[in-house]
Amino acid sequence: MASTGVQPPPSRALRNVTLFLCFLGMCISVFAMYIEIMKEKNSNYVAFCDINSYVTCSRALTSRYSKGFGLVEKIFSKTSLLNQPNTVYGMAFYTFMATLAISSSSSSAVVQFVASVLSNVGSVYLGYILFFILEDLCMVCLSTYVVNFLLLVASVVKLRRTASSDIEVTKKKKK
Repeated sequence: MASTGVQPPPSRALRNVTLFLCFLGMCISVFAMYIEIMKEKNSNYVAFCDINSYVTCSRALTSRYSKGFGLVEKIFSKTSLLNQPNTVYGMAFYTFMATLAISSSSSSAVVQFVASVLSNVGSVYLGYILFFILEDLCMVCLSTYVVNFLLLVASVVKLRRTASSDIEVTKKKKK
């Protein structure tokens, strides 16, 4: 079979990697929510990721930035339905991305790419807050940033493959 220089549509392996990353992100989000709930119920609760005064997930996960990205409260109100813990947004995001991963259409690839870019913008924003405002190192937070970045890489690969496949199909139709 001669190489046409066109990449194949998204593979099953790429879909499975994306689904695994979504599962991992979901697990991290659930764990982070557990820490938030435990800390809210018991202020003396110490999560295993609270290593010392500089490496602590509890401080980040219970800060004012841990709900609505610290923005919803300022735009709407503290009691707004949109002012949910960031972990809830994370769970919704990973579910959405897993749903998109199942489809091999170019439109789902575009939406997946845009969602990945937005999640990475959010990761940079929250990372800035983590390091420069809270002066903290949250391993749970960093884990989600890594998962989000890897999802971006996977979405770029999927987008390139679906675009190449669509171009090849268009060329064949014109012949």
